[in-house]
Amino acid sequence: MQQQAARFGIYYNAADNQVVRINSPYWFPPEPEWQMVTRAVNSTLLDIRGMLQEQGLSSDADGVTWTTIPLLDE
Repeated sequence: MQQQAARFGIYYNAADNQVVRINSPYWFPPEPEWQMVTRAVNSTLLDIRGMLQEQGLSSDADGVTWTTIPLLDE
């Protein structure tokens, strides 16, 4: 579980210009489509946009939006 907790955070998908919050082991975003931006799961979208701009990950950081995790088939 500790290894899974180390993967919790905010992830960014450049193709969709979206971020997702991961704070449970239900689903982890696949790489390289998703890149971790921060481990701070309670970051605001405004803070995340600033991080994306600082890290050079988004050319349209102001247009970044939240998305939800996909529903997995059981």
